[in-house]
Amino acid sequence: MSATQPIHTFLTGGDVRKDNKVSYGYSVMRGKRAGMEDFFFAEFKNHPGRSSTVGLFGVFDGHGGPHAADFVRANLFDSLLKNPNFPTDVSTALGEAFVETDKRYLQADSGSNRDDGCTAVTAVLTDNTVVVAHVGDSRAVLSRGGRAIALSEDHKPNRSDERSRIEAAGGVVVWAGTWRVGGVLAVSRAFGDRLLKRYVVATPDVREEKLTSQDDVMILASDGLWDVLTNQEAVSLIKDILDAEKAAKRLTDEAYGRGSNDNISCIVLRFKF
Repeated sequence: MSATQPIHTFLTGGDVRKDNKVSYGYSVMRGKRAGMEDFFFAEFKNHPGRSSTVGLFGVFDGHGGPHAADFVRANLFDSLLKNPNFPTDVSTALGEAFVETDKRYLQADSGSNRDDGCTAVTAVLTDNTVVVAHVGDSRAVLSRGGRAIALSEDHKPNRSDERSRIEAAGGVVVWAGTWRVGGVLAVSRAFGDRLLKRYVVATPDVREEKLTSQDDVMILASDGLWDVLTNQEAVSLIKDILDAEKAAKRLTDEAYGRGSNDNISCIVLRFKF
């Protein structure tokens, strides 16, 4: 399931893996923004190169318009599944899919005057192993025995390694209400952003995690949620909500109620390993 139509208020849904060990729920809300620039992808899928069902999940937060986020939503996982490394090396395949999808978007959009972009956080679930990749400040958080564990670290321009990378490429990081690349963009990695592409790369950080019986929930969400909820607050808020769709909706409702001014999108995965 993926969002392909404008989301005027909110949209929820979910599904369960055939072995009943994994379920997911999503909740996406336009919130207080005039338009919707968030997109998501959530699907269990069979792949001829793998013996078990693959879970594909992503949250894509657009900026400067919805076009990049919609393109990445529609193309990233297709690129992943076609990658020759995918059956045996998901981490490598996912990293390459990010870079390829960014290149394809910039080529497809080359005739326009748009300069939009998007952040992304994705999770690929195979059996009881999850591979998380991200660019920007959309975030993945795992609950292990009720304790929040960040599976991604936001790509912010003032992060020491990111600032060093940007400055080495000839860019600058400027304070303009918040730290921004060239005084413009508040994230240091993203899809699109043609005019800043030399500094704002789409190469993701990738992390592979073996899930255990202590792992009960994972949250993927855009910064519309993380702007007003800490990782631990989000985990604690849904620890007793066993229905993944209801848990996802609880999170978006809470973020909206706490005053989030952004689009709010999240996917909740529930595990029974």
